[in-house]
Amino acid sequence: MSDRYEGQHRGGDDAYERYLSGMDRSMRQKVAVTAAHLLGEGTVADMGMGSGSGTLALAALYPRVRVVGVDVNPEMVERARVKHKLANLSFVEGDIAAQVFEPERLDGVFNSSVLHHVTSFNGYDHDAAARALEQQVAQLAVGGSLIVRDFVAPAAGIVFLDLPANDGDGSDDPSGCSTAALFERFAREFRKLAAQPGFEYQPVGPGPDSMLPTGWRRYRVEHRIAVEFLLRKDYRSDWDNEVLEEYTYFTQSRFELEFARLGLRLLASTPVYNPWIIQHRFAGRCQLYAETGEPLPFPATNHVIVGEKVRPNEGVRFRVGEAHASVEFLIRHCFLARASGSLRDLVRRPGTTIDIVPWFRDAGSVYVVARKSHPRPVLQALPEARALDGATAVGYVTEPILALQTDEPLALTVETALAAAAELEPEAMRSLVEVATYYPSPGGLIEEVRAVHVEIDPRYVDRDVANQTGFSTAGSLRAIDARQVLRAAQVGGLPDVRLELNVYELLARQNLDLGPWIGADLAVPEIEGPPGESFGAVSLPRRRAFVPAPAGASAGFLRLECRLFAELDSSGNVLHEEPREFVVPETLSCNTLACCVLRRHGAEVLIGLDADDLAAAQCFTGSSALWVTPAWRLPDHIVTYDDARAWVEARLDAEYGVGMGSFVELGGRYHPSAGVTPEIVYPFAVPAADLRRGERALVWVPLRDVVSGIADVRDGHLRIAALRAAHALGVLQTLDATS
Repeated sequence: MSDRYEGQHRGGDDAYERYLSGMDRSMRQKVAVTAAHLLGEGTVADMGMGSGSGTLALAALYPRVRVVGVDVNPEMVERARVKHKLANLSFVEGDIAAQVFEPERLDGVFNSSVLHHVTSFNGYDHDAAARALEQQVAQLAVGGSLIVRDFVAPAAGIVFLDLPANDGDGSDDPSGCSTAALFERFAREFRKLAAQPGFEYQPVGPGPDSMLPTGWRRYRVEHRIAVEFLLRKDYRSDWDNEVLEEYTYFTQSRFELEFARLGLRLLASTPVYNPWIIQHRFAGRCQLYAETGEPLPFPATNHVIVGEKVRPNEGVRFRVGEAHASVEFLIRHCFLARASGSLRDLVRRPGTTIDIVPWFRDAGSVYVVARKSHPRPVLQALPEARALDGATAVGYVTEPILALQTDEPLALTVETALAAAAELEPEAMRSLVEVATYYPSPGGLIEEVRAVHVEIDPRYVDRDVANQTGFSTAGSLRAIDARQVLRAAQVGGLPDVRLELNVYELLARQNLDLGPWIGADLAVPEIEGPPGESFGAVSLPRRRAFVPAPAGASAGFLRLECRLFAELDSSGNVLHEEPREFVVPETLSCNTLACCVLRRHGAEVLIGLDADDLAAAQCFTGSSALWVTPAWRLPDHIVTYDDARAWVEARLDAEYGVGMGSFVELGGRYHPSAGVTPEIVYPFAVPAADLRRGERALVWVPLRDVVSGIADVRDGHLRIAALRAAHALGVLQTLDATS
């Protein structure tokens, strides 16, 4: 083992067992993040694999993938070889910052909480991480994914850090001292391998308006230092080892710039907030404030950034340019509500969207053929907009093969599209079934999606999509493990929601196991309230709540824009420029929060539905009534999950009389219509704490009834919320294959 990494040796067997135990507890999240960006075949290197348990899980999940665990510590490698054995699994000793494999040998490279070891044991040199990434990209094949899950540094600045001094003694012994005392020890020995370890801080007395709790202390310190302490303050049993390491090295923006420089197309850049750590280690145990006094959010517990290696002549990102004359793609509409006289703005996308999902079975698994890395620059149309989770908008997504309904019959339209996109001849198609019709975002869009599943002969498609986008690529067609699609969505690795909806339909209709839910844990307590009504027994009224508004009328809700989008290569050179038209709210943000309101009555989980009136529904069915889940566009000033929770809690109480209990992320965020709007939807499960009378009444029906009758659910937000909640709670296997 190289001398510069000697500090990573953890000592005897007891120390190793503590370290490996900690790594094993994080394996589920590690595997989930990796699964979101692997295609199910090829060779993948798990860099700095630690115990190898996560490497083993990857090999077990993907029998067609050759998984290689890499670690610089020979003892770790030998332990893993002895303990973990699968035909597609191997372990090698190697320095992840140097060449381990032949150039362009790998289809995936994964770094889980390991690059900060490279910087820490190389003199705390942050550029060492950049050099390590260069080596790894050289070993990655074109089309392969580089995944980093590690800590992220905050932007430069000074903060106030409040810590309890009464939760332990006044010594500096990590086994029993207070959090404040531990911070003061940390100030003396952080970066212990440096010539001058430690850092400066300033104790601050509480001001006249201070909310500092009794027995707490306040410190003025660099934001990065505060984050470093909070991320490790509970690792007391191995404190002497933890102070050797510097967790943070790159900011989010530096990560993204490095990926672009290395020729990686950004597929994800998302802070990760482990809910258990937030609840049990941060909330009530520390607090951050800006120098101006505003509370700051807790730091992300990890950051995930993913890039795809592209050819030298392909783009890696988009830049939003100047306004452009309309390309006359989107069409404005305005409707007048009969009862209130209020106006409703809508935008129509021409034609009916057909999602085509070829699928096949092979070796006990189901695969779907989808478009990977299809350019969707509209998602980056508002670079100044702030996502609630701090994620960066990406311009390339994985989505179903798409066609627009023509004057040909549906099946002929599908066959023509598959022949053009996948060179799939009709003889290779075993069945063709229309499985769903829904509206992706009916509050603002007149858009109907029809989903068609086509069973085909087994075919591991890997080819470029015929390019008619005007950009350097239209992406590639790849066969993807269907269950991987669900795992990806649960950890925020699937920006476009339509492929996920299709996979739920496919697996449930084929009576196939969905795989475990790997999103946040969801518990629904029983509260007092009426029993649920059968979903089939509650009829949706047929009514026409809207009439067309006079010509030129507008509610001032939606704004159509057309911008020139420049596609940039790794050096920042413009490869192509193309105009794209899109729609955004005039006064609200592009963030939508959808609430899946749940309660338990006896053994039955009930979901609250609202029979709302939407003009988009009336445009398609002649009736405005639509079953929806409570959802709202958020105001611009709502910029964090904490802000969103307080705002939504008040709306649920006032509008529906629902007292909110917990507030649980229901899988990752998604874009409902990536070609039309940069809107982001954040689905949350809201187990109700109590029920009162509100402005509107929810209809309570069994969740299992809704998913078994999902064909009658046209609202896209309700559709995904119900399916994810049913998956999380284990009641999704009841989807009726004949619905």
